[in-house]
Amino acid sequence: MAQPTPVAHLERNAVGLMDVLFQSITSMAPGAAIAASIPLGAAFAAGALPLSVSIAFVGMIFTAWSIGQLAKHIPAAGSVATYNAVGLAPWVGFLIGWAYAAVEVLIVPLVMLQLGYTIAGEWNSEQSSFPTSLWWVFMVAGMLLICFLVYRGVKTSTRTGVVLGFVEIIVFLALAIVLVVKAGNHNTLAVFTTHYANAEGYKGVTGVIAGAVGALLAFSGFEAAAPLAEETREPRRNVPRAVILSVILIGALYIFTTYAATVAYGPDKFSGFAASANGVPWDGLAKTVSMVFWALVLFAIINSTLANANSGANVFTRTAYALGRIGVFPRAFADLHPRFKSPRVGILVELILGLVVGLALGFKYTPQVAFGIIGTALVVIVVPVYIVTNIACIGYFSRHRKEERHWVSHIVAPIIGALLLIPGFFSVAGITGIPGLSFISALTSPYKYAPYVMTAWLVVGVVVLFWLRASKPDAVSAVAHIHLEDEGM
Repeated sequence: MAQPTPVAHLERNAVGLMDVLFQSITSMAPGAAIAASIPLGAAFAAGALPLSVSIAFVGMIFTAWSIGQLAKHIPAAGSVATYNAVGLAPWVGFLIGWAYAAVEVLIVPLVMLQLGYTIAGEWNSEQSSFPTSLWWVFMVAGMLLICFLVYRGVKTSTRTGVVLGFVEIIVFLALAIVLVVKAGNHNTLAVFTTHYANAEGYKGVTGVIAGAVGALLAFSGFEAAAPLAEETREPRRNVPRAVILSVILIGALYIFTTYAATVAYGPDKFSGFAASANGVPWDGLAKTVSMVFWALVLFAIINSTLANANSGANVFTRTAYALGRIGVFPRAFADLHPRFKSPRVGILVELILGLVVGLALGFKYTPQVAFGIIGTALVVIVVPVYIVTNIACIGYFSRHRKEERHWVSHIVAPIIGALLLIPGFFSVAGITGIPGLSFISALTSPYKYAPYVMTAWLVVGVVVLFWLRASKPDAVSAVAHIHLEDEGM
């Protein structure tokens, strides 16, 4: 099949293992996850939250393994879109790419809203005359900074990500070590059992499972190294390593920091942890150590939002580039800066859409509510993307690599990975009445509208797919063929 010629190639061999490893790490936003999302599971798992996080870690390893196996053989900027196109069918790949692009374009406004209300809120708490209504100033400034970094090229953006990622990891790791030492005789391995799973209404295994479902979503973004495959040295080696290592390293960090918080706060009363210190529990823990650690934790959370936005912008622009060069997205997305080799049209689209979505929702509701709406919309799509990509791993090794197919790596692992993600989807979508998942609550307004908006986006994608198959059938087929191997690299 003759493939459309791209406007230009992304910069080859520009980044190495460390760069793409931190691309995946920062996409998980470990600082923000430790400080904000993981503690929410304490309301269910209580003092057994370390066990919940451990279960989530083991569960996500299966999906990371599946995606890593695909990345080893299909080095493509289209990443999950191309994986599904090759492993299942081109039209599946197109719809996955359509969905994944929406997920990644929302990452930047999501975390920049968090940046805005975090800085404004903390400033106001220290100086009451400073208005929290100025959150938007910090959001806009953060978005401009991130888009500038990505515009300057993959080396600049990923190496910035390495620095930012190291900072947030070191701060939370150091604080966790201090908390464990301070806990002294209160250190106990009983938090890795159901002994302290004492949350009202969720005692025992039910609470542990509920906590694990929430913790599972703290790993989302681990695959962010994959869209940089065409810019990575030895992509078949480095990208799979980055995908899997990121989950292992950050999983270990999540388990240790959650353990530290549990024994420091008290496992018997840990169900109230998330609501402590005015809803910023790690700030409260840091203050029990010193004001220096409180300042460092605040800095690490802010740092984490910037790193996460940087990674998300890289993923969106590369995904849009990959789909633009074959004509399923407007070809303008394949336009690269002549010097920096950055997808400049994608960056401009990211900036405009991010500002419109973030500011519109932030002003209509509050930046905190806007964060929740966008976060719900994002996760309700990314979980099905992971589920289908697990299935694509089975399809790829059954159809194209039968001689390499291993029943554990390429059948059992993807099936387990997909099955373990299903409760996460029901939870974030607010689908109640599922047997064994009684802890799921229906979404309330305005959060309940997010799944409908994303469903509408997928419906539009289906309409576009039918139009493309009628007018440009080769473009849809090309989703399965554009990667380094096809370009003679």
